[in-house]
Amino acid sequence: MTWMLTLRVALRALLRNKMRTCLTMLGIIIGVAAVISMLSIANGAKANIEASIASMGTNCVHVFGGSKPKQGLRGGRGTGMQMRAADWRAVAELPTVANACPVVSGPCQLVYSSANWGTNYTGTTPNFLIIRSWPVERGRFFSEDETRAGAHVVVLGTEVAKKLFGATDPVGKVIRVQNFPFEVIGLMEEKGETGWGMQRDDVILMPYTTAQRKLKGNQWINSISASAKRADQVAALEEQVVNLLKERYRVRPEDQDAFYAFNQAEATKQANESTQVFSILLGGVASVSLLVGGIGIMNIMLVSVTERIREIGIRMALGARGIDILGQFLVESVALSIFGGALGVALGSLISVGVARMAQWPVVISPGSVWMAFGFSALIGIFFGFYPALQASRLDPIQCLRHE
Repeated sequence: MTWMLTLRVALRALLRNKMRTCLTMLGIIIGVAAVISMLSIANGAKANIEASIASMGTNCVHVFGGSKPKQGLRGGRGTGMQMRAADWRAVAELPTVANACPVVSGPCQLVYSSANWGTNYTGTTPNFLIIRSWPVERGRFFSEDETRAGAHVVVLGTEVAKKLFGATDPVGKVIRVQNFPFEVIGLMEEKGETGWGMQRDDVILMPYTTAQRKLKGNQWINSISASAKRADQVAALEEQVVNLLKERYRVRPEDQDAFYAFNQAEATKQANESTQVFSILLGGVASVSLLVGGIGIMNIMLVSVTERIREIGIRMALGARGIDILGQFLVESVALSIFGGALGVALGSLISVGVARMAQWPVVISPGSVWMAFGFSALIGIFFGFYPALQASRLDPIQCLRHE
């Protein structure tokens, strides 16, 4: 028998029992769909986390005041060393720094007309836009001159604008921040939530000098953000910034926690490691469904061999060889797996798109996962279909013809 004839005979045999064929394929369909959708969900979550981290800035290093021992007692981070504006200017002079800005932050209460809202303020400089890759959607950002003058101007995040103004354009309006009047000069582009649930648009931005004088009441800054000129300089920049600050404050060698820093590359690496484990676990659990589907194929093929013993005997009596019988049943098994795999790919893709839309993250269906699931389903058809096919090829034609 030619392979084309074997394929036609195998397909005809499958179509004789449509319901049983569909139910047998269902295990493979569910298995392949589970593998593709689970891996897609894991990749989508990974892409969402990476996008959240990237939205904090590109090639960035963020430095904070750390812990300083006082009379033998060690406090937590932020309880010891304080930084001043001169520190970020010194950081900006480092050869690997492209841009740098100070950050002064804290909680505040906003009032406009009869509306009020509690949020957080961030005092900084115009370089903040470049470092954080966060454009202004409407209006403008405050200038260097306004920063030096400590002007009473603010730029709102979209969440704050909704709470205070609803659908009204906030640009040009005057709001009160801790009882101080501020003119709204701009509206930031919407960022949305981070991968860990923090609302990035619930913030107001103002000159750091204004934040220090009016809201903080001191000359300290909370942190320094700096971006490297090249991606391969981020680690070096982090070390340089921390060493510079230790030198400026004459930190003793034993005070290793005087300043601490983190960069986006480290955060991305940690996120990738976490989601990789997540992907492996999900893929492993989903693969069990494929094995169950393979066991179902073996079961049905053994039943099919038992039902068609007389047919096998007649084919052998007409000249069919054992290899022809083995090929026929093996083709039937592989056909079940391949058709089930194709339908599983389609179903898994639909599930992936649906979950991504509900979770509001990117649809990430990698060709590798599709080919892996599809190829694995074909291998399952061969592996689990070989034993029933081998049993059929070894039947005695005389005994088969006598079978009732």
